[in-house]
Amino acid sequence: MVDSSLVLWGQTIAYTFYCLVIILLMAWFGYKITRTGKSNIVKPALFYTFVGFLTVLGVSLHLITYNTIPWTPVDLNRGDYTPDKTFEITVGDHEFTLPSDKLVIDCNELVLFDVTSNDLTYGFGVFRQDNSMVFQMQVVPGHRNDILWEFEKPGLYTIRSTEYSGPRGIFMILKDAVEVLPCEGL
Repeated sequence: MVDSSLVLWGQTIAYTFYCLVIILLMAWFGYKITRTGKSNIVKPALFYTFVGFLTVLGVSLHLITYNTIPWTPVDLNRGDYTPDKTFEITVGDHEFTLPSDKLVIDCNELVLFDVTSNDLTYGFGVFRQDNSMVFQMQVVPGHRNDILWEFEKPGLYTIRSTEYSGPRGIFMILKDAVEVLPCEGL
């Protein structure tokens, strides 16, 4: 599974470049039109051809980056995966209740986080030590809320609520609640 921070970096570069091209095109077109009232250089055919090109480029970016999202293959082929470990977690009254004080996971182990809400809609997010998010999901009462994840990097991870659940929700943080053991050979 590709690390989500790498995916975010790559998509940031690709979409920033794409947006800059669009903004520069629109600025150039607007400048040429407003300068004289019409442009002899920017013909409608040229403009719409370029807009069509940008549309094809934008859709292509989405299709290319679609398969770089780490959880896509697991979610699309859910029946083909069997978790190595399952953690049943409950949330209620603005508190996470874990099956143990620390969730210990072996590196490269496929883990199912099965989270149940007893009262409100909460978020369930796992964060790295630098406070960047590994993954998150919404936890809705009365519905199945689970996510399969494979940790490829050892370390300690924090669990936080990522959904607004009232003023007490900001304190829903379990520091170093997930420990991923070192990978063999590292």
